[in-house]
Parts: sequence; C-alpha cells; structure tokens
Amino acid sequence: MTTTDKNKLRLYELALLDGRSASPFVWRIRYALAHKGIAYETVYLGFTEIPTIFGGKFKTVPILEHGETVLNESWDIAEYLDRAFPDKPLLFNTPAEHSLVRFMDTWFMNEVMRKMFRVYIKDVHDAARPQDQPYFRESREKNMKGKTLESFTADRAAHLPAIRTALAPLRLHLLKYPFLGGSTPNFADYIALGGFYWAASAGTLPLLERDDSLRDWLSRGFDLYGGIARDPGIKPLFE
Repeated sequence: MTTTDKNKLRLYELALLDGRSASPFVWRIRYALAHKGIAYETVYLGFTEIPTIFGGKFKTVPILEHGETVLNESWDIAEYLDRAFPDKPLLFNTPAEHSLVRFMDTWFMNEVMRKMFRVYIKDVHDAARPQDQPYFRESREKNMKGKTLESFTADRAAHLPAIRTALAPLRLHLLKYPFLGGSTPNFADYIALGGFYWAASAGTLPLLERDDSLRDWLSRGFDLYGGIARDPGIKPLFE
C-alpha cells in the first residue's frame, strides 16, 4: 500500500434509489469531515450491501476507513477524527463540550428522531433500492408488534404536533445563538441537521409549519461548507 493509500479516507454511506445519501448518522460525519476540512472518498451502499463488506463486521453505516483503521459508530468516528487530525479544527474543544453534545444527542434521539421514525419509515422504504426493500420491510416490521409499515404509518400526520412540540428546546436556544454550538456550529448542530436532512431525503409529508422559527437555522445549516446539504432533489421540510 502506498503512502497516499494509507492516508486516504473512505466514507461508506447508505444510498437510496436516487443515489441520495439518507442516513442521519452518515450526515453527522459528512458535516464533521467538512468542519475539519478533510478530503475523503465516498462509497455508496444499499441496505443489503452493508454486510457484504469488511467480512460482515458491520450492519449499519457510516463506516470510516482510514488506512488500516475501520470504524462504524458515528460517535467513534467523530472522536477518532479529532485524535487522528488534531491539527484540524476540533469537533470537541473541551471534555465539557463533548459531554454536553452527548447529552444533546441522547435527548434528540429519544425525543425527536424516534417520533420522526413513526412518520417517515415507510417513505424511506419506498425510496430505497428495489433490491433493498424486502430486507428493509422485514427488519423494521420485526419491531412493530405485528404491524406493517402501512398500518404503522397510517396515522402519521397525527404525530407531527408531538414532533413540533418536542423541538421547542432548539427554538429557544436558537433565539439567543446562531447555532447550537453558539457563535459557530459544532457537532450538536451536525446531529440535528443530519436528522432534518434524513426527513427531507425521502419524506413525503412536510415536518414543520411554514412559519417555524427553525427555518433560519436550517437554511444556514444547509448552506454550511459550500452548501453541503443543498440538494435540489430533497423534499420540503416546511408546509
């Protein structure tokens, strides 16, 4: 392996039928790599292709390959990037920042993303590659207590108010600061922006009301790093 190959980063991402990268966890790392200014190569995979690489070691993405180092969990990857590239802008400048962002992640996953799952899970199935859809349906319906994707999401519009209410802490914080990280974005912003991009990547039901105050932050967040999330094919997030 050449020196160049040893230094190359590859990010393995989940791709939908239209080629769009859909995983909210992948988007955290896309933002993290842009934050640090690190170039990388993208490898797109369908749901059923993920277990076919690296000897079946991983079942989910993102997967980061850097020389002989291969990591899977988004938090492990983010922490590794700061260790491997300490001369680049840090994702976590202090242990306190790291701890607070982890707390934010726990809150966002439990109070927001789980509710989004109820609304958008069938949309993701429908947007997946045809060869991935049977696996996606079977694996997700295992945890739905006998429901199909169709019955699980039949009343999905009724769950939108709960999601919008759950987002109140973001709105209150962003009344005082331009980003969740304060004057500049940090990994907390990337966690939340990744979740919203996931909803926009396949969602057929707008998540937010037209006058939601999150619009400004989302616009600035999607514009970050040269418009990293400005994809003309994504669905609208606002009514």
